[in-house]
Amino acid sequence: MSKNKKTQTKNTKKKKIDWKKYNEALVKRGEITVYIDGDTEKGWHISPKNNKTGRPKKYSNSAIQLTLQFGKVFHQKLRQTEGLVRSIFQALNLDLEVPDYSTLSRRLSSLNIKINKAITDNSPKEDLVIIMDSTGLKIFGEGEWKVRKHGWSKHRTWRKAHIAITPDGQVIASRLTGNNVSDSEVFIDLIGKETLPIGTVSADGAYDTKGVYDTCIEKGIHTVLIPPQRNAKIWKHGNCKNTPHPRDINLRQIRKSTRKKWKESVGYHIRSLSETAMFRFKTIFGDKLNSRKFKNQQNEFLIAIAAMNKMTNLGMPSSCITE
Repeated sequence: MSKNKKTQTKNTKKKKIDWKKYNEALVKRGEITVYIDGDTEKGWHISPKNNKTGRPKKYSNSAIQLTLQFGKVFHQKLRQTEGLVRSIFQALNLDLEVPDYSTLSRRLSSLNIKINKAITDNSPKEDLVIIMDSTGLKIFGEGEWKVRKHGWSKHRTWRKAHIAITPDGQVIASRLTGNNVSDSEVFIDLIGKETLPIGTVSADGAYDTKGVYDTCIEKGIHTVLIPPQRNAKIWKHGNCKNTPHPRDINLRQIRKSTRKKWKESVGYHIRSLSETAMFRFKTIFGDKLNSRKFKNQQNEFLIAIAAMNKMTNLGMPSSCITE
């Protein structure tokens, strides 16, 4: 009798999502509502007096970044980006010159792009939950249909895109590297520079290295959800007087039950949110980088990440359990 009651109560709990609000947020992502504030308009061009030695710059860094961001969001190459922004300025009756495609290409490598994060140092001091992952972005090679039909005729090259996100989908750190750079190397670099307190880190088995755990211990991260390798061994045995190593804690829990039960009990499957973020990125911006130079590719990727964060801020699906 009591068992049936429990089952009935469990089945009546449903996850409710405000789909109407989320749909409105998705629609807003496609709106072309452009507002240029006075500061941006005044700072669009650089005064000749402010130019240092060398070739004088005509446009500010914010002007270059804004122009490139339009092109990235609307999947335009540099020449088409120039035409797109020019037409927008004409519609707004803005008397501003638009950087030409060669200027955009030349200045892209020197931009210092900062990701707009909803979480800042002034946010409530709660320990962050960070999810790490990486994916590949193509920079050269044929499309998938041609390869499937006729095979490879050219060498295909990829870059590795690394991101660190929070559960709400905000990218707080990202980096583009060559495909020969390991995930653990980038983890140490990204997490080591984060100034906000981090409570939990979740990542896949590629991050199961000593350097990653040393970084987590140094940063005071108390929960590390990284599955140890199948042949893993204890690093600090029970007779050690020091605090148990976080990897050993996970490994002992796995040995007591199973790897699957450990993942369920500690909430490891939150890591799938990073795969969702990667899918969102490729759906919006595609899986290919247009730039040829590596530095340009890095900044092109960061421009896309900054734009994706702005879209995420418009709204994400939020759910609650209802009876």
